[in-house]
Amino acid sequence: MRTATQVRTSTTDMEVTSIRLERTLKEKLKELSGSQGYQSLIRDILWNYVNQKSGDYRPKFAPTDIRATFPAIAQKDESCVLTGKLIQAGDEMHLGFTIHGDLVPLSQLP
Repeated sequence: MRTATQVRTSTTDMEVTSIRLERTLKEKLKELSGSQGYQSLIRDILWNYVNQKSGDYRPKFAPTDIRATFPAIAQKDESCVLTGKLIQAGDEMHLGFTIHGDLVPLSQLP
C-alpha cells in the first residue's frame, strides 16, 4: 500500500547517495514510477519503510477498501484502521482483507 508522499524537498537540499541496483530492478522501478520518476519512487518507498518501522505509520483506509472481513480476537492492542478506535488485547474484533491484499484491524464492520 502506498501512503501519502512526504513533503517534497528541493533536490539542492538533498545529499547525493550512490546505490547499486540490479538492472532488472531498476527497469521495473522505472516502469512502476511513470511520470513520477524512479528516484522519487525509491524515496517514497524508503519513507514508507521508515515510517512503518518508527511507529509513525498510520494507514488510511475507507470502507470501500475492505473486500472481506472475518471475526478475530486481538492478540495485542490495535487501532481500527477506519475509526482509530482502540481495540484492546483479548477483545473481539474483525480483520479486514483490503483491495491491496492487506489484513487490517477493524473495531466495526464497514
